[in-house]
Amino acid sequence: MKRALLSVWNKEGIQELATALHTAGIEILSSGGTGKTLQAAGIPYIEVSDYTGSPEMMDGRVKTLHPRIHGGLLGRKGTDDRIMGEHNILPIDLLVVNLYPFEEMMKQALELEKLIEFIDIGGPAMIRAAAKNYKDVTVIIDPADYSLIIHTLTKGGLSQDQRLGLAKKVFARMAAYDGTISNYLYSIDTDFPPVWNAQYQNGRILRYGENPHQKAAVYGTEGIAAAIPVQGKEMSYNNYLDLAAAVDLLREFTTCTSVIVKHNNPCGVATRKAPLDAYITARDCDPTSAYGSIVALNEEVDEELAAAIASTFVEVLVAPSFSTKAREILKKKENLRIISLPSPVPGPEIRSIDGGVLIQKTQYSPESWIVVTDRDPTAEEEESMRFAIKVCKHTKSNAIVFAKPDRALGIGAGQMNRVESAKIAIMKATESLTGSAVASDAFLPFSDTLQVVADAGATALIQPGGSIRDNEVIEEANKRGMAMIFTGVRHFRH
Repeated sequence: MKRALLSVWNKEGIQELATALHTAGIEILSSGGTGKTLQAAGIPYIEVSDYTGSPEMMDGRVKTLHPRIHGGLLGRKGTDDRIMGEHNILPIDLLVVNLYPFEEMMKQALELEKLIEFIDIGGPAMIRAAAKNYKDVTVIIDPADYSLIIHTLTKGGLSQDQRLGLAKKVFARMAAYDGTISNYLYSIDTDFPPVWNAQYQNGRILRYGENPHQKAAVYGTEGIAAAIPVQGKEMSYNNYLDLAAAVDLLREFTTCTSVIVKHNNPCGVATRKAPLDAYITARDCDPTSAYGSIVALNEEVDEELAAAIASTFVEVLVAPSFSTKAREILKKKENLRIISLPSPVPGPEIRSIDGGVLIQKTQYSPESWIVVTDRDPTAEEEESMRFAIKVCKHTKSNAIVFAKPDRALGIGAGQMNRVESAKIAIMKATESLTGSAVASDAFLPFSDTLQVVADAGATALIQPGGSIRDNEVIEEANKRGMAMIFTGVRHFRH
């Protein structure tokens, strides 16, 4: 390695790298901004404009776009030597570049005229050129890789496979960078552009997919997608799906709550003053389904709660924190996956279909609670409705949920008709449904579902309304002395 070009926005670690390069006798070319950092550190370099014979111009928009730069990056050893010599182009063996921070500046709500100046041109052109010519050029775009260069300076440089690996990072970075710019520009005047870009990093291979004959991986650097157990086996494809479902529902509650999920549906939810009581109450909603489930809590797991969880089979336990004694108890369950509750990561919902994807933005939609029956709900019934609808929003359609103010009593999910969901919820209930409230994720097309839940003991029902037979359902509720509320908001979950 004889020559390196350094041109970075993020100056982290650049002095240390440049010092190592200079010590190894490598000539350094540098752009103006990076050069000032090197000059301050007493590291000799050649200014790019001096090397090319062309000054930086247009407020820095043009500085490295020159044949002596790109020829040095693209020139193939043994193939382009003659033409490089004719044009006085010297080979550049190492390129170190990171781009203008468009993504960061985008978050600052700048006017488009100001933001557009953070679209890098010279940087992408150089790193693409170097990556294309990876057989002869090493390209570094991540300060975390500086140590790799420093370590290999005295060992003959990087292998071709290593340079190819760095080139892959370049094209992945460019795909994300250009995709972000495209998405932003399109978002100026539309929610859903004709072209939509996404990139996910931190890919990890999973043991298999939903079933052993399917291959799978998880991608993501934040939230559930980045969750790695602090104890227990590696997460599975199904674990991630169920964990996401459990945490989504858990975030509906601000008081001490336990959520238990099995196969993407809640099978128990409860709020209590103490996490242990919340967990036991939630588990008792459907103890059969709770076996081998995901357990989520929004308060610390203490010694007593850890002992209760360890007494049965739980696939994944997620909570904000775990006491020292709790961790000691849980360690005895070697296969139990322990996850620290991550912060929420806002973004669109994406689902693949044959030939493409569906994208959905879930925005807050205020419910307008309107009492449509002769009788208003009591304060307790209203609290039961609030609890039931929170659970219902996170249950697969058709969804029917019986609840009291602090717990779910029976959950019916994923049926092709609402009556069957109601019957399943009743069948699963482990305590009396007398005086309970019921939530439905969509309107009742007929009065039959109301009849079923009323016969089971429910005295109040909450639903979106909007059926052509609403009047029939209201009439049936009045006959039975039930209170019913229409919210105007449907909560289908397919």
